[in-house]
Amino acid sequence: MEIEFLGATGTVTGSKYLVHAGEKKILVDCGLFQGFKQLRLRNWAPLPINPAEVDMVVLTHAHLDHSGYLPILIRDGFTGKILCTSATRDLCEVLLPDSGRLQEEEARFANRHGFSKHSPALPLYTEQQAQASLAQFVPIALGSDVDIGGGLSLRLSPAGHLLGAATVRLCHGGQSIVFSGDLGRPSDLILVPPARIEQADYLVVESTYGNRRHDPSDPKDILEQVLNRTFDRGGVVVIPSFAVGRAQTLMYLIHLLKAAGRIPDVPVFLNSPMAINATRIFHNHRGEHRLSPPECEAMCTAAKIVNSPEESKRLNQRSGPMILIAGSGMATGGRVVHHLKAFAPDARNTVLFAGYQAGGTRGAAMVGGTDVIKIHGEYVPVRAEVASIDNLSGHADYAEILDWLRLSEISPREVFVTHGEADAADAMRRHIAESLGWNARVPEYLERVILP
Repeated sequence: MEIEFLGATGTVTGSKYLVHAGEKKILVDCGLFQGFKQLRLRNWAPLPINPAEVDMVVLTHAHLDHSGYLPILIRDGFTGKILCTSATRDLCEVLLPDSGRLQEEEARFANRHGFSKHSPALPLYTEQQAQASLAQFVPIALGSDVDIGGGLSLRLSPAGHLLGAATVRLCHGGQSIVFSGDLGRPSDLILVPPARIEQADYLVVESTYGNRRHDPSDPKDILEQVLNRTFDRGGVVVIPSFAVGRAQTLMYLIHLLKAAGRIPDVPVFLNSPMAINATRIFHNHRGEHRLSPPECEAMCTAAKIVNSPEESKRLNQRSGPMILIAGSGMATGGRVVHHLKAFAPDARNTVLFAGYQAGGTRGAAMVGGTDVIKIHGEYVPVRAEVASIDNLSGHADYAEILDWLRLSEISPREVFVTHGEADAADAMRRHIAESLGWNARVPEYLERVILP
């Protein structure tokens, strides 16, 4: 076997790994690059491989940095199957068309207001193209070895992190390679912990938090303090959030705080038309999370769903106290940027980040202390309080990854550390080498490695 690293090297986004096994070419993940402009430009450049030569795609999970390039891959010639868990397929049915729709909305907005350098501004792909890509999805069961042809077998195992997220094991000719995807946490509030690996000659492991430990304090306590502090000022709390995964956790925490009387019964708005569909999917996959049906229902009803752009605009005219949850989680696009434009200049308000902020994103700049952000060609002052709850992350930290690897009782020939900024990936490499004694290294972008 051979592997080509087509993404998630030197960055936490753009996950794409091409595995050559016999006559087959299997693409594990097919994600968008996000963050720094030089990374985002890769989404517009031709893929370094011919999509028509890829036999099939295997997805670890539905987040766009792992699935969002699929409409382009198909547009450019890929005709094979997209294998994933049933929950990942259901979430992609929500996420991918929404991604295309938002890109079309942003292109129209840019053309109407003339702030794009391109004339006309175009979407990366359309809602229709994204919708069409769903026809190639084929769900497979967790925990079973599946013959995918050419002497290859595939196993998907629970990874935590997101509903439907899976580790991927490919076996061919007596060799096995495992991809962690994004690895969840053992004590996640909603999701089940990652399953142990049973066999791996080679391992590709993420390193988002490869140089950090999560704060052990209860995220519910931190959220309570931030919310009440802002409400005391009569302010608005704007929470940039991924509509799939993080939004559901936030709504459940807000429900718990209100039920316990720890925060006032202020209005809560979830400004994402797709989020209600994503939340309902939790009802259909109860075996993959910890919530009971009543808890699922409480999570679903914790916020008022905002559907139309007109409703979204009216929110910007409201005063606090209230909570606004809107995509995207790193404030790179979507409806949350309009809310930031409206609420970030007011010192009574708070912008609360509840997850990892990739380098080059507005979220990373704000958490880093910037006093101005650029939105739609304009510079917007940041006078609002900027807070973050790092320990709400769906990613395991380096100690949790090491514990997962120890539990798996494997001894791989080589470990490839990906899906992390350069310092985090190198730190994870050192942790694996020093704590486990394994041969680990950080691959380069477009590097091709023979697996002997």
